[in-house]
Amino acid sequence: MTLLVLGILLWWGAHFLKRVAPGIREPMGDKGKGIIALVLVASIVLMVIGYRSAESYELGAYPPFLRHINNLLVLIAIYFMSPGPAKGALFYKMRHPMLTGFGLWAAAHLLVNWDPASFVLFGGLWAWSITQKLVINKAEPNWTPGPKGSIAKDAMFLVASVVLMGVIGYIHGLVGPSPFGG
Repeated sequence: MTLLVLGILLWWGAHFLKRVAPGIREPMGDKGKGIIALVLVASIVLMVIGYRSAESYELGAYPPFLRHINNLLVLIAIYFMSPGPAKGALFYKMRHPMLTGFGLWAAAHLLVNWDPASFVLFGGLWAWSITQKLVINKAEPNWTPGPKGSIAKDAMFLVASVVLMGVIGYIHGLVGPSPFGG
């Protein structure tokens, strides 16, 4: 579990460095983007290795209907993490669609993974997404939405999200449990 926690801490640290310690981040300039990207890759590697190697156990069995709610929330999360909200007409006033999508993805996984390692991983990432929005809103209070897009763009990105959900679900089933059952 140590590697998992270290990965989550690195994820938080890399994302908050710019706002929490600008004196460290600013002198790095553009090279800092590459360094932060490497730290984020390292954090993901640590989270994956830590999660897969953590001695964990089921704390209970979740009701089967939660799998359907999980899949719906993940589909919505994929849409929010696409350019759809910014380019469409439905959610163009949403300030943090990607962070909202990320938080939905993490929360959805908490619904169907009732074990300590999952609570640490998905709970830690869910908490990060909420904290990140709060920190950004405080640092940049004067935000205005971009121009309203079209419903056609919303529909296009929704269809793309459904296709991507199928691809992700298929790959997920190859490396772990299938999100679609069976």
